[in-house]
Amino acid sequence: MRFRKSFSVMTTGCLAVVLGLSACGGDDATQAKPTNCTNKIVHEDAARVLVWAWYPNMAKVVDNFNNGHTDVQVCWTNAGQGQPEYEKFQTAISAKKGAPDVIMLEADQLVGFEIQGALVDLSQFGANDVKQNFSDGAWKDVSQGAAVYAIPVDGGPMALIYRTDVFEKYGITAPPKTWAEYAEAAAKVKAAGGPVFGDFGSNVPAVTTALMIQKGAQPFVYDLADKQNITVKLDDQATKDVLNYWGDLAAKGLVGKEDQFTTDYITGMVGGKYATYVSAAWAPGYLSGAGVGSGNEKGKFAVAPLPQWDAANPVSVNWGGSAFAVTNQARDKKAAATVAIGLYADEASLTDGWKTQTIFPLNQNVLKSDAFVNARTEFFNGQTANKDIYVPAENAYKGAVYSPFTVYYYAQLQAQIVKINAGQTTGAQAATDLHNQIVQYAKSQGFTVR
Repeated sequence: MRFRKSFSVMTTGCLAVVLGLSACGGDDATQAKPTNCTNKIVHEDAARVLVWAWYPNMAKVVDNFNNGHTDVQVCWTNAGQGQPEYEKFQTAISAKKGAPDVIMLEADQLVGFEIQGALVDLSQFGANDVKQNFSDGAWKDVSQGAAVYAIPVDGGPMALIYRTDVFEKYGITAPPKTWAEYAEAAAKVKAAGGPVFGDFGSNVPAVTTALMIQKGAQPFVYDLADKQNITVKLDDQATKDVLNYWGDLAAKGLVGKEDQFTTDYITGMVGGKYATYVSAAWAPGYLSGAGVGSGNEKGKFAVAPLPQWDAANPVSVNWGGSAFAVTNQARDKKAAATVAIGLYADEASLTDGWKTQTIFPLNQNVLKSDAFVNARTEFFNGQTANKDIYVPAENAYKGAVYSPFTVYYYAQLQAQIVKINAGQTTGAQAATDLHNQIVQYAKSQGFTVR
């Protein structure tokens, strides 16, 4: 699940220390049993595991787990959604105390904590016993070689949400299958006096990164087994092409330049200001929860596969997705691993998650079930979006390679998109400048850049 709305630079000074082989993590086994739980403990004598997580239906999920286990109980608290939680976790890592036993993390943030020794390899606690429950791409996102640092829960296979009323009014007879067709449709709608076709918001750099990867870019090559070395490649032609493409659409007024996840953006979605929304499988839940898809615009949304750069070689990409990891400060790592593996993995929790559109589950037991596959999505006016769009996209996703400093990278990419949208730089120049910034930063953190 994706909740990040803005990006700040996480404290990363520890990276340089880690590269010098000094650990930043700590194991505080003397901590008292957690008592500040927002949930009911069913079995008082069982081992107790402190969990930080922000899923909206977490209270139900925790109760489901605790009612089903006599040996271990979850003590849950919401320490913040996304970045606020990460900052608290980073503070606890630096202080070597104060971290939870299990923490919910987005997949693109894992490596930054792995390199600090802050997360436990769960392969020693039976993580591979559930590997078959996930696609290869989902498992790759939480693994480093044979090590497994988290258990996936939800993901964000990307697709194209569009307004059927806008398409019909301006003669767009079918959703664009390629980004070239997308640009052509955008120009057609604008020429007829219609709304902008989409949005190039600076505060969703993960989307831009996904589209770069879809084009064939590989921004980072990094292996935790070789933590000293990293490959950075952000000035390649694929990255330049993507930034030029969206910068050109924005300059021509074919797409907007607004930040997403704002009141103004949601108002625009409700009012038909945007013909499309390039987003992920969790978006229907987010949009409906924000009031989109009710009232006059009810039944006017549909979803199609994400347009491709090369229709003959389709690439599936992902935005968002979270997992449960065990921290190095866990008092009882075996019990914590039991929670990380089993929390939000039971049928009742998964069913509640997808039926309420809280999550797009990655568990194959759900993705292959008739109830999920054939579900008709109310937000999409009864369309079988899972079967037609999202499940195929998830199963085709190959995984991604993230850097140890994702937050810093996102912040710099965001700044470059702001400059592109202001007409202060070209997409190609932004890619070169971004590459140089990230290389310089990596070197300052002690990495050897190849």
